[in-house]
Amino acid sequence: MKTTTTFSFPRRHRPAARVACSWALAAASLGFVAPAGAATPFEPAQTVQGTPLVLQGSGTRYRAVFKVYDMALYLPRKVRTAEEVLATTGPMRLQFVAQRDIPGTDLGLSFIKGLSSNATPDQIRRHTPSSNRLVEIFSGRAKLASGDTFAMEYVPGKGTTFFIQGQPQGAPVGDAEYFGMVLRIWLGPSPVDASLKEALLASGPT
Repeated sequence: MKTTTTFSFPRRHRPAARVACSWALAAASLGFVAPAGAATPFEPAQTVQGTPLVLQGSGTRYRAVFKVYDMALYLPRKVRTAEEVLATTGPMRLQFVAQRDIPGTDLGLSFIKGLSSNATPDQIRRHTPSSNRLVEIFSGRAKLASGDTFAMEYVPGKGTTFFIQGQPQGAPVGDAEYFGMVLRIWLGPSPVDASLKEALLASGPT
């Protein structure tokens, strides 16, 4: 059975929460659509464990009308579809830049919610230690401030390494299946942001 996470606002944050909800309702009534592409000028290439990677695409994660983070996907070669991304076997990198102050616990739990929405219960059980480590890493920080960077880097045979401000956060975790679960947070059948999914795939080969 898939698990769901329920969030509640502390009493001192409830006025701000009501404002946020009002903005969200207004955005929905106006048919708000997040623009494609990210404001952050991501590098066109990265190198992971000696393997050159190219920028597949980039975009912005929105929650209602609010920017949360800019994100870039780096692959060994550009592809056209989410299925091709998930079938990639070489090193890969997900790069992020926070666009607002984000509580570390909220970020970690949002990733877990995205994992659960795009994986089977059996996959969730098999990779519980890796997911717990992900939550620990981000929950260990009170917040990521606007402009802070974080990343997830996969190397075949080694696993996924999490980075905050360019610094690795412990040893790699998981395997190829686990990183596929991570990718599905944004590229799966129930992505956290459909417009962001399109943006990450928009720069594929023509």
